[in-house]
Amino acid sequence: MRLFELLLLLSNIGLFALSILLKKGRRRIPVFVASGIAALLLIVHGTVEGFRIQLVFPYCITVLFLAVSVYRYYKKNDGRKIPRFMLGSVYAAIAIMLVVTAGLLYAFPVFKLPEPKGEFKVGTQAFHFVDTKREEIFDKTRAGKRELMVQVWYPAQAGTGKLAPFIPDSRILSYMAANYGLPGFTLQHLKYVSSHAYSGAEVSSAQTSYPLILANPGFGSSRFLHAAQAENLASHGYIVAAIDHTYNTFATEFPDGRITTSTTNDLFSSENDYQTESGNRDKLGKVLTDDVAFALDQFELIQSGQIPSFLKGRVDIDHVGVFGHSIGGATAYDASYDPRIAVGIDLDGGLYRLRDREGLQKPFLFMNSESEFERLKMVTENHIYTDAELKRMGNTRAWMDQVTADKKLELERMRETVASGGQFLYIDHTEHLNFTDVQFISPVFKWLGITGKIAPDRANAVINAYMLDFFDMHLKNSGGSLFERPDSRFPEAKNVTSLL
Repeated sequence: MRLFELLLLLSNIGLFALSILLKKGRRRIPVFVASGIAALLLIVHGTVEGFRIQLVFPYCITVLFLAVSVYRYYKKNDGRKIPRFMLGSVYAAIAIMLVVTAGLLYAFPVFKLPEPKGEFKVGTQAFHFVDTKREEIFDKTRAGKRELMVQVWYPAQAGTGKLAPFIPDSRILSYMAANYGLPGFTLQHLKYVSSHAYSGAEVSSAQTSYPLILANPGFGSSRFLHAAQAENLASHGYIVAAIDHTYNTFATEFPDGRITTSTTNDLFSSENDYQTESGNRDKLGKVLTDDVAFALDQFELIQSGQIPSFLKGRVDIDHVGVFGHSIGGATAYDASYDPRIAVGIDLDGGLYRLRDREGLQKPFLFMNSESEFERLKMVTENHIYTDAELKRMGNTRAWMDQVTADKKLELERMRETVASGGQFLYIDHTEHLNFTDVQFISPVFKWLGITGKIAPDRANAVINAYMLDFFDMHLKNSGGSLFERPDSRFPEAKNVTSLL
């Protein structure tokens, strides 16, 4: 909770207490003074911090108390009395509004992203890339070429640039709320959440160039929801480029003001059979993998100066990594067949295009949630689903038999990759969205099981530590200690060999 919104809420509670506890003849001046203080706090809060919908009740209460107290202070008592039941109803309504406000502030805080742990300051900038060789297939209403927005985080020169918001494109926040089944106005306060990156900052001169890491958000996600991971990697000397896979994100805003939303969900329907669903996922995956290859093409052109950019000459194009979450993790795996990519990480994502290639023969880390690990374990144990389990999942036995068959093939691909220098681990007490910045948005997500029992800051710290160590090991020829033996600093991280 921000300072002035906390003070405003406390001032409302104080006004409420004065109105109840002081006798009628003694409350006029104290309530008048307290109302003035609350009104001042309201103005300062709006000016310094910005108004938000979660505080609408304190705003109304402050204005109401100010109006009534000013009227009573300057107007002589006309002898009329407010009926006790009416006064009691008003006090009860105010009490309920204050309690609801406290709940809303807890559920939707203006949070702080974890600070990057590296030695570098972090800069950020968005790039707009157009692939003239590919037609856009996910927009049925508009013919055009495939376009991507890519957010870049990089090591920055200290003292340059302006601190950027967590989500600079605030127009997409209503789509984000809808994506989580919330009213459009619910997440508007996220425009007040600050990142730790500076927009337009100069690239740090500490090194001549920095390794490149391409990041891929999951289905219905956003490039901004991996900011904490990207900032941390950038602070340790990496250029991180997060790709908004157009029409697979909840919303993407382009420089001309257009906003695209998710249409790839049209590929998946309860009416489809399993083979159709699987084929559509492979079709989507091919587009996402091609996005990564195209983005890497653009950074090669930036590095050589064929595309004008402040990053010219600063991208170490010979040391490239990739990571992603959910289907973005599958994209990271599939994209890693590109010989230009040296290393990759899959954050809790099932693989696609399993029958197109043999196992990946290069360093690759599979980092899973505890829930996904348990699901994979059930596959290796040849678990037979009961009718009750199938009903709870909403699947038929025939469907789950095909899922299991594909999961066994997926595990075989993972074994082949681990045998070639890869790693497999899971993080205790995590769920799928602990691998994104969604975990910071609301503590309610933990109650709903969207995120796990682990504290968001702790999950972020463990995930970042292993991501950094793996990339350092294979892109900088340093690190790697976390994969040699269990580390007492991170007991949540479980290296697994028996499953594979």
